[in-house]
Amino acid sequence: QVQVVESGGGLVQAGGSLRLSCAASGIAFSFYRMNWYRRTPRKKRELVASDAPDGSTTYADAVRGRFTTSRDNAQNTGYLQMVSLKPEDTAVYYCNMLNGPRDYWGQGTQVTVSS
Repeated sequence: QVQVVESGGGLVQAGGSLRLSCAASGIAFSFYRMNWYRRTPRKKRELVASDAPDGSTTYADAVRGRFTTSRDNAQNTGYLQMVSLKPEDTAVYYCNMLNGPRDYWGQGTQVTVSS
């Protein structure tokens, strides 16, 4: 059984930092692309970061330079480090593990940035 679990969300003041974790079980973590999405009530789901098995990463323009992904394949865990947070970063953040047709999602973790 595959499980993807995010953690690390919370309430932070603007300018602060958070690190989200994505723990996956039941998959060969190192072979999967790790995507981080976010969703707000007003916006569609947005891809904010993508971390490929080969180590390449991409970021949405809105977060580039402030968000950084990393992964510990031995621990089957990935991370999204977020610094200089802004109120517009407030959203539910989801981890997506993707390998071809194998597509697994976590339940999301709420990030709230107060001004």
